[in-house]
Order: sequence, then structure tokens, then C-alpha cells
Amino acid sequence: MDTITHTLFGLGLYGTIRKDHMTKHEKRAYLFTAIGASQIPDIDVISQLWDTQGLYQMWHRGITHSIFLMPLWALLFYALSILLFRVKSQRLFWLALLAVFIHSTSDLFNAWGTGYFEPFSQMRVTFGTIPIVDVVFWGILLVAYLIARKRKNAAPVIYRWAFAGIALHVLVQSAQGYILYEKYTERYEQVALSASFIPWHYTVIGKNGANVDLIDDSLLSASHVQATLISKEDADLNRLFRTVPEAKTLYEWAPFVVIVDDERQLGIYDPRFYRNGQSFLFEYMEKNGKVKNE
Repeated sequence: MDTITHTLFGLGLYGTIRKDHMTKHEKRAYLFTAIGASQIPDIDVISQLWDTQGLYQMWHRGITHSIFLMPLWALLFYALSILLFRVKSQRLFWLALLAVFIHSTSDLFNAWGTGYFEPFSQMRVTFGTIPIVDVVFWGILLVAYLIARKRKNAAPVIYRWAFAGIALHVLVQSAQGYILYEKYTERYEQVALSASFIPWHYTVIGKNGANVDLIDDSLLSASHVQATLISKEDADLNRLFRTVPEAKTLYEWAPFVVIVDDERQLGIYDPRFYRNGQSFLFEYMEKNGKVKNE
């Protein structure tokens, strides 16, 4: 999910806590823990500063999002609460653990996925049933906030119901995505899913040989082929991998790629992120020797 959504999750978690008898320091410790732990797995973005081998694609949402690292993040915020606010409470540990769990688990449901089981498995777990920016999450938490402002005594219960609504949305959205995914596995050799920003709509990416179809579909409307891409499967990618190490990382990271090999460029891109004639994740080199971002 995006940074705003993770921040809203943290604020929502803070809203579920009764604070009637808390001191000012306790409130600050809980707010710091709820928001900080909701963000901490994305600390891996700083790895760009020392990435010289083109591995950032694999590092981002990698081990920092692992289920095995969650207790360590929780211990960190428990310790920080003692150090910064002089507040020592086991509830802060459990709050941090829940916040990190929500962050890493929610990221499983969009196309980017996470290294949920690293370091014991390098598999990138991704369902593709929730968009990276889901306005339904925002809407549910906004409604909870507006109601809680008028009914302050009931605020913790209201926010808990909001998270129940979010969980229900994820369940319904993912169930529909699974049905569509299974439908297309009968037609294509390889299938991937990318949720649309419109609820209950998906882009199904199906690959047969060199042909990659991008299909807009939902259980409530007819399917529509958005684009058919041709992958140059016979292209020699060794030179690309030597010249642009990020391309090799992308090749290993993505479920499958589209290969571009024409008079100007040799490259690969992830079709799950294909919009308006290009993919957000495209690594290439010019045939004249120039490299992307050179």
C-alpha cells in the first residue's frame, strides 16, 4: 500500500485505544508507536543509497516485510517508547506488532507483493487483488473519523468496526479476484492479476507463448481486451543483464515479463504495470549503447 494508507492505518489503530485515563506521555507513546510501526517496514527504501548491483527491486518490500521480523520491529518500538517517553507497557509491544502485521500483510494483496517469508524463502508473495492506492480504505476510515468526532466516547468501538469493514472489503475483493484468476488459468499458460482503482475491477494478464493479453474484467461486467503485447522471446538478454543489472533483478522478481527487442531498444517490462502504452517497471538499454537513466 502507499504511505498515506499506512499512515491512516496507524491513526486508525490509535483510534481503537481508550485513552481516558492516559497521561500526556502515554498518549504520545501510543501515537508514536501506532504510526511509526505502521511505516517501519518501508524503511528499506534507504537501500537505494548503497545499491550498486541493481537489486533494489528485490530489496524493497523484502526482508523488512517478513513475518519473522515483525517481533523485532515490535521490540524496537517498545524500547523506543521507554527511551523517548518513559512509558513501559506491554500493550505498546502488541500495538506495534499489530501495526507491522497490518502493513506487511496488506502489502501482500497488491501487485508488488512482499518477501513475506524471507530469509527462508525468496518467493515474492503477491495476490494482486487490491490496488496500491485503495480509496475504499480511505473512505471507511474517513467515515469512522467523522462519526467518532460526534460520538467520542464510542470512538474505539467505531474504529474497530472500521477495521472489520476493511477486512470484509479485502475478503470480498480477493474472492472475486481469485474467481477471475481461476477462470483464466484455463485459457493461458501464465496468469497474473492487477486490481484496478475501481472496486471489483481487475486487469487480468494472460500469457501464451509470445502473446500477452491485458484484459479488463469483473464478475459484474463483460470482459474487454485492453491490449495485446508481443514479447520477443527469442531475444538474447545476456547483454542486457550485464549492462543493466536492474533488468536481471526484474526478470527474477516479476511473474513473467514482456521482452522488447527492436531497432532502438533491448529491454524487459512487467505487464502488470502497463498503462497508456508503457510500463512503470521497464528496464532497457538503447542499441546505440545508452542505458536507461544514464
